[in-house]
Amino acid sequence: MRTILITGAWGLVGFECAKHFLERDWRVVGVDNDMRAHFFGPQASGKTNRRELQRHPNYKEPFRGSEMDIRDYQAVFDLFHRHRHEDRPDAIIHAAAQPAHQYGQLNPFENWEVNVTGTMHLLEAARLVTPESPFVFLSSSKVYGTSINGWPQRETETRYQYDFIAKRGITEATETDQSFHTQYGASKLAADILVQEYRQSYGIPTVCFRAGCMTGDAHGGVPMHGFLSNLMRTAAANETYVIDGYKGKQVRDQLHASDVARACELVIEKPAVAAPVYVLGGGRANSVSILEAMDRITGLLGRDVKHITNPEPREGDQICVINDTARFERDYGWKANIDLDKIFDELLAATTEMGPSKLAS
Repeated sequence: MRTILITGAWGLVGFECAKHFLERDWRVVGVDNDMRAHFFGPQASGKTNRRELQRHPNYKEPFRGSEMDIRDYQAVFDLFHRHRHEDRPDAIIHAAAQPAHQYGQLNPFENWEVNVTGTMHLLEAARLVTPESPFVFLSSSKVYGTSINGWPQRETETRYQYDFIAKRGITEATETDQSFHTQYGASKLAADILVQEYRQSYGIPTVCFRAGCMTGDAHGGVPMHGFLSNLMRTAAANETYVIDGYKGKQVRDQLHASDVARACELVIEKPAVAAPVYVLGGGRANSVSILEAMDRITGLLGRDVKHITNPEPREGDQICVINDTARFERDYGWKANIDLDKIFDELLAATTEMGPSKLAS
């Protein structure tokens, strides 16, 4: 039985990856300390996801009765050292992060410790113990900062969109330098470069997925993070959603976390094919603005979504994020399976009555 180490295992992407590999008879070692609850409050806790994973006999946590913090290098090294022999990690998915712009701006030191120092700890432990194992890092489209706001765009009734004569979307070659990233975006870029450097310097088979908005029914969206999940939760509760800037016409492509898990499996199974960096997202077909999302939710709920508009955009916000996944599609034959209709239906079901999807034991 092969073993995979997944950080952030109780969060959206880590949880979906853990389910995905458990269903394929991998032993999953899950690392998480529920920092989401620390960042965003108890409503964002991943402990419901944890309970689902703990039902499966092949799911393990590294230290009984404790929750490991990737900022603690000794704990990270001890974890890798403990698994040095019979169940050493055959692959690593690093999905743990501080994921919010606003929180990072308010707490820059903690943001850096989690996103950069924690990544460094994992890379160094992997180098010393299991350097041949594929290391998949969940980076972010925020590494591109506000440089993409200068692309030719036009305003329609419901969204801003690229002038696609000039741009299909964000690619691996898009400029990352000399723009405003926020502390969050800067920390993800620093970690992204660090992961690439461990590939260049030490030959570790690392891959960075620069992902856009990831979503799914296991997402505990809050105002600071998880736009679509938070919007659905707010609307279903008949509360008032706050739109920050750009008239609600800012656009994000939505990628279901199960499609991210499939992408991780592909590069883990064939690491020699992988490029150092891939853009990952839902693409044009899965792109939606806030106004368009509210219109969809109105149709599902049968009533308007209560909202107010703050004319000031979020600091460092990107106006339109649509990811061009052509390189990954070409290398691995991957395409996003879950379309917007399924995403909205799933989020509504999770918000209203069904809760997170159940893991078969």
